[in-house]
Amino acid sequence: MISAPWLRRLPPGDGSAPARLICFPHAGGAATAFLPLARLLAPRVDVVGVQNPGRQERYAEPRLESIEALADGVLPSVRAAIDRPTVLFGHSMGAVQAFEVVRRLEREGSSVAALFVSSRRAAGHWRAETVHRRPDAGLVSELRLLGGTDGRIFEDEELARMYLPVVRSDYTAVETYRCEPGVRVGCPIVAVTGDRDPRVPVTEVREWAGHTAAEFRAHVFTGGHFYLTDHAAAVAALAEEVLTAAGSGIGFPDR
Repeated sequence: MISAPWLRRLPPGDGSAPARLICFPHAGGAATAFLPLARLLAPRVDVVGVQNPGRQERYAEPRLESIEALADGVLPSVRAAIDRPTVLFGHSMGAVQAFEVVRRLEREGSSVAALFVSSRRAAGHWRAETVHRRPDAGLVSELRLLGGTDGRIFEDEELARMYLPVVRSDYTAVETYRCEPGVRVGCPIVAVTGDRDPRVPVTEVREWAGHTAAEFRAHVFTGGHFYLTDHAAAVAALAEEVLTAAGSGIGFPDR
């Protein structure tokens, strides 16, 4: 069951697919960031985007400024949505939010087919960062470095005034997050990243291997922090492969 406001089914899916992909967005991102994946995977996989408070139709709601609060908030909706073989996919900040959701699900006795962590160093690899404390100009500078944000937002004073507080809250959440290096989940982890990410070295992405008691795989694509823009089809194929192995019955053709 897909329950608002935390989850949004992304078109063209109608909920009838035998498998599901639940996607957690980057800092400042929204559920709609995953529309390209939804279009690639329909009708065989139902793609659902996580909609954290403070953005789009949830703009008026109080923003949450810790990964723990974000994980706790979405947990009931994810729990209800894993009624079929399901993969969680988290990009950047979304990777650690998804990781914390998996930890909570497994403590309850539930499981998912796999966790995909994208463009994020391992949860236990802490590094002191203070982007959330920068003035607005500093936030904009960081977003320009990473790419992936429509530059017109920064040129429009009204849009920037609406968007930057969301970004600041998300950066507060991810930069104050702490996880012990030895914490593991029971599901497989698939790490995906770009080879030219200015903030996330490939070596730190591979450290996710220490956070699973099951299989670990890493896939490195050409590109930066938002490599997914150019490689959505390849990532969709990886998700298909994992869901097929999980016995979803989706019957994907050979690639």
